[in-house]
Amino acid sequence: MQLIFMNKRAIFYDTETTGTRPGKDRVIEIAAYDPGKETGEAKSFCTLTYPDCPIPIESTTITGITDEMVANAPPIREALTAFLEFCAGDAVLIAHNNDAFDKLFLEAEFQRAGLKMPEWTYIDTLKWSRKYRSDLPRHSLQSLREVYGIAANQAHRALDDCIVLHQIFSRMVDDLTLSQIIDLLSKTPKIVRMPFGKHAGKNLSEVPKDYIAWLAGNGALDKPENALLRETFQKLGRLP
Repeated sequence: MQLIFMNKRAIFYDTETTGTRPGKDRVIEIAAYDPGKETGEAKSFCTLTYPDCPIPIESTTITGITDEMVANAPPIREALTAFLEFCAGDAVLIAHNNDAFDKLFLEAEFQRAGLKMPEWTYIDTLKWSRKYRSDLPRHSLQSLREVYGIAANQAHRALDDCIVLHQIFSRMVDDLTLSQIIDLLSKTPKIVRMPFGKHAGKNLSEVPKDYIAWLAGNGALDKPENALLRETFQKLGRLP
């Protein structure tokens, strides 16, 4: 289903980078996808950008982007200026792992380029998946693509990931409005039943303590996606 956009424009975006450290590593590709709810015509934006440093082999292995490909690409200031034009208006920027990755890289690159970064509203689809689809074993973009039966794409290329993310998120949120999604992300959901394992579906108060201890001992409750489950067990007095 389509997202209900109200008066806001949802833009799915993605960055590819030379590494994982915002402020030290650099953006080498940035893309955005506007599904075109208001106009009836989808639009896309994508550009490589010159990082002013060699691209590590580890990054090239993941993205397929080489030094030769970015040799004549625009500098980051030019790329960000074009990105700003594409995202003009009352936009909500949506990315997978936005809060811990893409947004941080945007902030670092805007600062480096000497540009003012707009006060956009963001939605992190990784956080949404972890909060409201805790039944899923994994929450990576490609894992979600498989869950929702979406055709394989050119993974870790920015525009392809944007388009796939739009398809995934439209299925995950059904007919919720952007405002409702943002509001739900700001709240802490409640877990009542065990979301996985041999006691899946059982009320948390009925899950055997030895099983909870086993989960804790094996590190399952230390995973970020299970943080709320651990907290709930602790509140129930079933975990120290």
